[in-house]
Amino acid sequence: MRSLLALVTASACLCLAGPAAAQPVGQFPFALTREGQMLGGVEGEVAFFKGLAYAAPPVGPLRWRPPEATVESSEMRTAYEYAAPCLQPSLPSAREDCLTLNVFRPFGVDGPLPVMVFIHDGGFVGGTANDPLFDGARLAQASLIVVTVNYRLGVLGWLTHPALSQGGSGNYGLMDQVAALRWVHDNIAAFGGDPGNVTLFGSGAGATSIALLMLCGETRELFQKAILQSPPGRVRLRSRQEAEAFGLQFVATLGQDDTDPRTIPTVRLLAAERKLLAKSPRGFAPAIDGSLVTEDIAAGFAAGHEKRIPMIIGSNDDETGFDSEPEIAEALASSGATSEQLRKLYPDLARPSDLAAQVYSDKVFSEPVRLLARLHAATGAPTFRYRFAYVPEARRANPEGGHGRELQFIFGAEGVPGAGILSRRDREVASRMRGYWINFAKGGDPNGPDLPHWDAAADRDRLLLIANDRIASGDDPFAERLDRFADESRK
Repeated sequence: MRSLLALVTASACLCLAGPAAAQPVGQFPFALTREGQMLGGVEGEVAFFKGLAYAAPPVGPLRWRPPEATVESSEMRTAYEYAAPCLQPSLPSAREDCLTLNVFRPFGVDGPLPVMVFIHDGGFVGGTANDPLFDGARLAQASLIVVTVNYRLGVLGWLTHPALSQGGSGNYGLMDQVAALRWVHDNIAAFGGDPGNVTLFGSGAGATSIALLMLCGETRELFQKAILQSPPGRVRLRSRQEAEAFGLQFVATLGQDDTDPRTIPTVRLLAAERKLLAKSPRGFAPAIDGSLVTEDIAAGFAAGHEKRIPMIIGSNDDETGFDSEPEIAEALASSGATSEQLRKLYPDLARPSDLAAQVYSDKVFSEPVRLLARLHAATGAPTFRYRFAYVPEARRANPEGGHGRELQFIFGAEGVPGAGILSRRDREVASRMRGYWINFAKGGDPNGPDLPHWDAAADRDRLLLIANDRIASGDDPFAERLDRFADESRK
């Protein structure tokens, strides 16, 4: 692979593609990859390449198969626009042909530069790297390469079925992520990136994916650092047998018991998936397949099987909110504590909905995050834990569930769907958050000048608390209630 970030003149670009006319007249970013000569665009100080295919379209006979390499080419291709999101019920613009990624880099800065690869959330059934919230320009301005990845979702990403056993069954979304990392390893030097300094980061399903990739032998040389934002670290994955039984049941609802599921039209698949998700939001997700995924995340970390690399891990103080009485009752019952015990653990919370939301956040996110931080730090790998409790000033009168709230602060997005306008104080917090992430991506340590010191987690269970009134390292103020959930999980 030639390491090349060439510049071509505007006149040549304008002859090749009309959209280039919208870019500033002058020089345009150009990268030579295995798939061809990629012509990107420029906005301000950042060059971007959007909709780059990292694998062949998973359609027709390639549906529900491991991703295959793209065709080698020497053609010139423009990369000004996002490609389609991966197929999902909630996005009409989504398509089955979706294995693409986007690259953002500082324009006119020589490499090799550190690389950050973002894996989006969406509960494994929705979301897209093309979301304006995940524009990598602000991060790239700090002399970084930012890559955002689309991967197969829902029934097309995670269906396990006996008829699909050739080349592996299920976990196609995770296979896509591995393929994207291989593409980054092989091609990122052409964009000025350093394939030996790659950091993965993501929230929710993205963080779960990263934890699984840390436990996967196939990714050993593909990334060197990881940032896990709100991973439900104690989640139990389906066994292969359970996943296959679920897949058989799903296909049977379509009247396709003895038929190859690849013949089912996508419109029918999506309609059935929509009905399933209305009843069971976690219907499609990674499962233990015996090869790519061999164990639950907590068990793998407890055994020390994960990559011993620098890691940031944390969660948000208010990951969710509850409205319905059944949900509130279920969350409170899942705590394993009596009403009196809960009142002692959460003396400041009077409303059942607030109490249920905090119990859920602590049990599903905060305590498992602490567990993974402890286990990873015990291997000797640099480990930094945080809790994000900051609420934008405009939302404090009516704060909603905070899952993923930190993403706006890290990417620096404003005025786009999912990201309102930040106040001056909000921007100060965002600048510090982004500074930690950037420092970590560059050197494996989030600390740097003009930032409050972040103690490593190995030092007496320390964490960085990012609150409305301060950013500071300290002992976990919620240790007692997290201990309660840890004890409950061992029963």
